[in-house]
Amino acid sequence: MQFDLAHIFQSMGLASRLIALVLLVMAILAIGVTIERAIVLYRSKSATREFLSRVRPLIDAWEIDRVLTLAQEYPRSFPARLTTGIINRFQHAQGDSEGALSPVERARRAAERRREAMSAELRKGLSVLATVGSIAPFVGLLGTVVGIITAFQGIGATGSGGLGAVSAGISEALVETAFGLAVAIPAVLFFNYLNTRISSDESALERFSGELLDEMENESGRDSGQRLAKAA
Repeated sequence: MQFDLAHIFQSMGLASRLIALVLLVMAILAIGVTIERAIVLYRSKSATREFLSRVRPLIDAWEIDRVLTLAQEYPRSFPARLTTGIINRFQHAQGDSEGALSPVERARRAAERRREAMSAELRKGLSVLATVGSIAPFVGLLGTVVGIITAFQGIGATGSGGLGAVSAGISEALVETAFGLAVAIPAVLFFNYLNTRISSDESALERFSGELLDEMENESGRDSGQRLAKAA
């Protein structure tokens, strides 16, 4: 029997073929998720770099309307989307005098909720990579067991334990094992890479929203002080 993957697949039994197809589907899913997440993160990073370079001077000058307009120009940037949500909530709260919470506190709570939603959006699909990386070796091991069973069936059918009787089953077992590992190892590497990138982006979101809310609180306190001074 030649060591030819196509020939080995053709000689596989139904169970082994099904296991190989399951591993193939898992590999396609892992590659698809990795490419999709990499594109999303790349686009977000590019848009965020440009957005931050333009928005920081506006925040320092507290031109809040221009900050909101600029943030709406970068829908692919997660900090820009977070900025839009925070400012919209702040402005809405300023027009609503009812309630015990200040506009800044309402904006702070809205920022926390939006960060949680964005974190879930950033991590979309990572569970697929984690699942593939964790169970692909076991699926390959299942194929190994099926291959060994096939080898013993060959021994039983021929009544001897020669190489010809067991070679097909052993080939199936080794191929399935290697396929399972070949799927699992890249999936784990991709998961770790994307998880690190996303954790970094989440930290950046938290820092940026903290800076924006701090500046918002400072400006609100300054406005309150000016109103009190005028009233006095």
